Amino acid sequence: MRYFLENDRIKVEIDSLGAEVKSVINKKNMQEYMWYGNPKYWNRTSPVLFPFVGSLKGKKFSWKGKEYTVPQHGFARDREFGLVSASEDEIWFRLCSDEETLAIYPFPFILEIGYRLRQGCGTEDVVVMWRVKNPADETMYFSIGAHPGFLCPVHGFDGSKAGCKDGYKLWFEGTDVIHHHGNDMETGLSIDEDIELPLDHGYATITTKFFDRCTYMVEGRQTKCVGIADEEGKHIVDVCFDAPMFAIWSPEKQNAPFICIEPWYGRCDAVDFEGDLSQRAYTNVLEAGECFEAEYEMKFY
Repeated sequence: MRYFLENDRIKVEIDSLGAEVKSVINKKNMQEYMWYGNPKYWNRTSPVLFPFVGSLKGKKFSWKGKEYTVPQHGFARDREFGLVSASEDEIWFRLCSDEETLAIYPFPFILEIGYRLRQGCGTEDVVVMWRVKNPADETMYFSIGAHPGFLCPVHGFDGSKAGCKDGYKLWFEGTDVIHHHGNDMETGLSIDEDIELPLDHGYATITTKFFDRCTYMVEGRQTKCVGIADEEGKHIVDVCFDAPMFAIWSPEKQNAPFICIEPWYGRCDAVDFEGDLSQRAYTNVLEAGECFEAEYEMKFY
């Protein structure tokens, strides 16, 4: 079922399947900002990644002597969420563990996702809020991440142009260089490498082959805000967060007309990882009865 948050400036459409944002429209000029899920490139728009971000080594893990197989990015994005509450400017959804989830992820959980409209300084903002609760008597291990895809370019792309993103820019707040690493193209696992992306006053210019090699994975809280700007440097959207890492992705070697900016609390396993769930990089730990809360903000110009 589709739900809407709307004021006189912006309209946000959310699907209860995955509690996923499907559309953000500027009502002044009817500009759509979100990728529309064309399966030619990627059939999603803004899925939540839970209880894992990225791929597990061998697509499986062992816990208490039993082996479990979990799809990349977990299962929450493909589950129907229930509506918890809704007002003019805020809405909340909930997903709870059940027999199906416990069969592949043996931890009871309550996942709540909320969205709030807020007017910024020259922007219309959508705040995305997460709550993960552990209702069980045992420790819970999980990851959670965002995967919003933004049209790039935002105007007039009809699916037929090549080189559509050329000249657009990525902006990284407060830094002149970004250190990143990639993932193995076959397994999706993290590679131990340090690659520098030099910036010009915080900006990197996108070229046709910018996304050909891999996902850009950036660890160590190197910035708290990443944005997309047009050829003249006019910002289209900024994503602001306090996550320990983030990723930037567009389908490799396809020059697709969108870019994902993804705050992550967790990531894929490394190619040489041999530990258990408690030893995964950036894993989040919830003791019995505890609640994890985090948020990020999408700022639309």
